[in-house]
Amino acid sequence: MKLRNRSLPIFAMFLLGTASLVGGCATTGMDRASSASGSIQDVDSEMRKMVVQIDLTSASLESLVKPGQPDLEKAFDAYSDNVSKLENEGSRAVKRLDEMKLNSREYFAEWEKQGIAYKNPQIREQSEERRLKLSEIYARIPAAGAGVKVSYLAAMSDLKEIRIYLSNDLTPKGVETITPVATKTIQDLESLKISLHPVITALDEIEPELYGGK
Repeated sequence: MKLRNRSLPIFAMFLLGTASLVGGCATTGMDRASSASGSIQDVDSEMRKMVVQIDLTSASLESLVKPGQPDLEKAFDAYSDNVSKLENEGSRAVKRLDEMKLNSREYFAEWEKQGIAYKNPQIREQSEERRLKLSEIYARIPAAGAGVKVSYLAAMSDLKEIRIYLSNDLTPKGVETITPVATKTIQDLESLKISLHPVITALDEIEPELYGGK
C-alpha cells in the first residue's frame, strides 16, 4: 500500500525524460521533476499520518464522554492533546494537496513548452504522450482530495468548541450535556477519514506507473 521511497534523483530523470535538454539548463528540469515527485511523497506521508491521528482523536473523545469516566481531567488532557495534533496534521495534509496541485501544474506546463522544441518528431511524440499520461495521473490526487478540506475544517471547528466547552465545565453533568454533540463529531471524524480513502487509493494506483512493480 505504501509508496516506496526510491531514489528521488533517479525518479526525477525518469519522469523528466529528455525534455530538459531542450531550450535551457538541465538543472531547471530536474528541480521541477524533484518538486513534482516530492509532492507525491509528501501527500502520501501526510495523508497516512492524518488517518492515524483521526482515529486517536476519535478514541480520546469517546473515552472522555464515556459514562462514569473515573478521571475526567486525565481524559480531557488526552483529548485536548489529540485535537492539537490533529489540527497540525490536517493543516499539513491540506497544504500538501494544494502544493502538489500547484507544483504539478507548473511542471507539466513547462514540459509542454519544451516538448514542442524537439526537432526529432519521434522524440516529440513520445514526450507529449508521456506528458499527457503523467499529468492525468498527477491530477487524480487533488481531484480525489477535493472534499477533504471542507470535512476537515468542519470537524476541527466542533472538536475545538467541545474542548472550550469542557474546559469551562469539566463535570459529569457538563460531559453529559455535550455528549450528543460529541457523538455527532465522532461520526464526522469517521466521515473525514473515509474522505481520505480516495486520495490514498489514487496514490497507490500511481505507484506502479512512477516506480514500477506493485
